[in-house]
Amino acid sequence: HVQLVESGGGSVQAGESLRLSCIVSGSFSRTNVVGWFRQAPGKEREGVASIYTGDGLQGSPEYADSVKGRFTISQDNAKNTVYLHMDRLKPEDTAMCYCAAASGLPGPTIREWTWYNYWGQGTQVTVS
Repeated sequence: HVQLVESGGGSVQAGESLRLSCIVSGSFSRTNVVGWFRQAPGKEREGVASIYTGDGLQGSPEYADSVKGRFTISQDNAKNTVYLHMDRLKPEDTAMCYCAAASGLPGPTIREWTWYNYWGQGTQVTVS
């Protein structure tokens, strides 16, 4: 079983930064891709960024067009933690943000959230 716990959300002003953390515990070796997704009230869940966490190199991180150049996804394997550093935040970035892990994917992808098997409880990001 895999557990994911997000932290780092909060309320900030437009233009400020936040760093989200996702600690993955349990059978982490069963997963090979970790992604960040978000869902704003009344909107569908959308992919934000994804990174390959398996052995070896398997493609570059993938980002949604709306966050390219502002958000950076990274990992610390020693801590089983994936980060999402968010710069120049905008009001439209306001959403509940979720960390998710997948197993068996060929590389990082945010195309389809249903491909992810394990989910955290979410952390709220509010930008005003």
